[in-house]
Amino acid sequence: MGPLPADTVFHFAAQGRFAAVLAMYHDQGLGPLKLLHFGQAVNTTLGLAFPRTSPDHGTGYDLVGTGQARLDSFAAAYGLLTQLV
Repeated sequence: MGPLPADTVFHFAAQGRFAAVLAMYHDQGLGPLKLLHFGQAVNTTLGLAFPRTSPDHGTGYDLVGTGQARLDSFAAAYGLLTQLV
């Protein structure tokens, strides 16, 4: 279905209308996704010759050595990667 505006598609997705949202650009998709599911979401790139996933967050340099880092999004990215492989 679509194309739909980025500012409304995530509203419908949060209500369960869509199982997935395909965004054409990083800033269209990751901002709303992180707002709804920070620490649980996975970023994946389609169309490559190999599976590519990554956590929904940045590097977290501000958390290095603090013991506050969480691995939830990394675990989700790894889990999706194993399914794709």
